[in-house]
Amino acid sequence: MSLPLLLLIISNIFVSNKGFSDVQFFDRYKFSVLQLQKNEYFRLLTSGFLHVNTAHLIFNMFALYMFGDVVIQITGVYLFLLIYIASLLAGNYFTYFNHKNEPNYTAVGASGAVSGIVYSSILIFPQMELALLFLPIPIPGYIFGISYLLYTLFGMKSRRDNIGHTAHFGGAVAGFVITLLIYPSLIYMQMNLIILMMAPLLLYLVMKSRGHL
Repeated sequence: MSLPLLLLIISNIFVSNKGFSDVQFFDRYKFSVLQLQKNEYFRLLTSGFLHVNTAHLIFNMFALYMFGDVVIQITGVYLFLLIYIASLLAGNYFTYFNHKNEPNYTAVGASGAVSGIVYSSILIFPQMELALLFLPIPIPGYIFGISYLLYTLFGMKSRRDNIGHTAHFGGAVAGFVITLLIYPSLIYMQMNLIILMMAPLLLYLVMKSRGHL
């Protein structure tokens, strides 16, 4: 594991542990629609370093550990951090956009940032194989990428759990787009993948316009 990735994981662990033991600290820096409407925009960033519990923290940090160095090896540290932070902010802003009429909506977690890193790696290496805990059969990264975005749309619509699907979706799309902006040659190299990845985004726009989200 590279040192920058290790420091990022340690930062998440340190801030999250502070939040576990200090309710006031947790409430001060978590994502909150009501507080964002009071111009506390710092929450778009700080909430990404807090987690609900240890399991939530471990899951996100494990995913970051698995995919972080894959992206760093191609982009270098500074562009990796750009993708991470931009995906975090985009995921949280996307969450705000979708829940702005719900003043009591709150959230925490690095999921948007991590999703951005995962989807950046899928764009760079679409043929890499991924195996999930609930599906221990390796599948190509591009199939996982499309399937997971469709799953997040279902989660956004059904709201049957406490998972921040909107942050996942926004962060994933941001990581994908930012990577394309950094490496525009990928547009030609991965055209078929890009077209396929547009399907969940178009579906979101249709569902949003019809009031289904």
